[in-house]
Amino acid sequence: MSSLKKLLEGLELKYRLYSILTPVTMVGEVAMEVIIPLLMSRIIDLGISGGDLAYVLRTGLVMVCLSLVSLAFGCLGARFGAVASLGFSRNLRRNLFTRLQAFSFGNVDHFSTSSLVTRLTTDVTNIQNTYQMLLRICFRAPIMLVSGTFMACMINLRLSTVFFVAIPILAVVLGIIIALSYPRFRKMLAQYDDLNAKVQENLIAIRVVKSFVRTPYECEKFNNSADTLRRLQVRAEKLVILNGPVMQLLVYSCIIAALFFGGRMIVFGDMMTGQLISFITYITQILMSLMILSMIFVMLVLSRASINRIVELLDERPEITDCDSPDAGLAESVPDGSVDFKDVSFSYSKDADKAVLNDVSLHIDAGAVVGIIGGTGSSKTTLVSLIPRLYDVMSGSVSVGGIDVRNYRLKALRDDVSMVLQKNVLFSGTIRDNLKWGNPRASDEEIRAACIASDADEFVSSLPKGYDSDLGQGGVNLSGGQKQRLCIARALLKKPKILILDDSTSAVDTATDARIRKALRTTLPNTTKIIIAQRITSVQDADIIFVMDAGRIVGFGRHEELLKNNEIYREVYDSQQSQN
Repeated sequence: MSSLKKLLEGLELKYRLYSILTPVTMVGEVAMEVIIPLLMSRIIDLGISGGDLAYVLRTGLVMVCLSLVSLAFGCLGARFGAVASLGFSRNLRRNLFTRLQAFSFGNVDHFSTSSLVTRLTTDVTNIQNTYQMLLRICFRAPIMLVSGTFMACMINLRLSTVFFVAIPILAVVLGIIIALSYPRFRKMLAQYDDLNAKVQENLIAIRVVKSFVRTPYECEKFNNSADTLRRLQVRAEKLVILNGPVMQLLVYSCIIAALFFGGRMIVFGDMMTGQLISFITYITQILMSLMILSMIFVMLVLSRASINRIVELLDERPEITDCDSPDAGLAESVPDGSVDFKDVSFSYSKDADKAVLNDVSLHIDAGAVVGIIGGTGSSKTTLVSLIPRLYDVMSGSVSVGGIDVRNYRLKALRDDVSMVLQKNVLFSGTIRDNLKWGNPRASDEEIRAACIASDADEFVSSLPKGYDSDLGQGGVNLSGGQKQRLCIARALLKKPKILILDDSTSAVDTATDARIRKALRTTLPNTTKIIIAQRITSVQDADIIFVMDAGRIVGFGRHEELLKNNEIYREVYDSQQSQN
């Protein structure tokens, strides 16, 4: 019940109304279908046997009218159910996507991207189909079962024992099928995640696959994953399909038994022919209702796995949020771009023994140009990710503008800290649309000024449509250096107090890199600029340079000081100089 409440959270009143109307119309449809066999028995036993043609015609006309009413209820129920389930799935996807947007990087790290895609697509579709089935069939079948049973007992109580024997047998078979098939369906959905991961990875890296001529290898890898999924599906479904034959066996066995014993009753005068025909109809309705209920149980087995995966997402609590207390007094703006780390340690796994940052302390003045140098895996990106609070420290504190980052409104902090990540992310749409992510109200002059500062204006202006040129997904029609420059321009449009460039000029030549750094000093003179770079030339003019190794600050100072006093910095510098 709590899971259903989570799934229905925020469902609009219109769809709630459709969800109520669907079972109501199903009840109307069942009522008509239950009355029709009774009228049919009276036509046979009273009208035809008594030779009363007028009675036959009147009752037949009533049956036709009831059939039309039943059809109308059925059509309305189908429409209401479809609208309600589609609205339910839209609402559920919206809630899931909204929850994902609230996740911190730590939350996202708990789930693979492919798993999140599967949950928002395949799992939601499974639940949508189940929801529609529950609204229509789950109300219709039990009411039909109860009504049909009541009418059959009214006709002949002794003969009704036929299907009373069948029901426990069906219940036992269903229980076994459900118990054995659920874990198999859960494994099948996990394999969907793996298959989606391979598709996503291959599409993103299609150029690498082509350039290394690895298409046969990737096809084989995909085929293996698809074949594993097929085997898991077959393994799960071969249990579920047993439901059909067992149900058919019980249905026909009950009909044969009813015909045998009912025929004997007619011979001995304990039952009329019309009553037996109606009884057979009611038995069929009862057992078909049981068959439908068994299908619902099977569908619930499949959807249960999907529901658990969806609820797992909905239950995931964002690790980083604004404080819920109204008296917390969270800061609404960043005073300046100064940064202080005090005894900071951090671990992605929350395990102190696996910390990637250890006892880091540093101070950065507002408006300073800061360089960070270190080998691969020295946790440079992790360090700067703590400034806009993409992660929270495990111990110690990070302050911006003299205020602990945990005491800011997240929006206020991140509005004033602009970060260009290692992976350049652009979205489908125009260049102008992408740049306006930095400032939705930016004028054309501001956009062009930011592009001039990032050395992007020249190549953008050379495009046929200029700033209105369309980008493919992820900016695939641009080079790596062009994407980097657009990402820098987007960050500049925010006019932040702190600008973090995480190896953001690695794909541009040294001359372009130098122009960008020069423009940054003049364009945003009061903004603190933190530059992570592999090239010493990208940071050698910085006001202060921090050298990192194995998650620690092992040296800091200006370029000349580090050349004299820091062996790691000097080795990096000498190796790069020897390559030039």
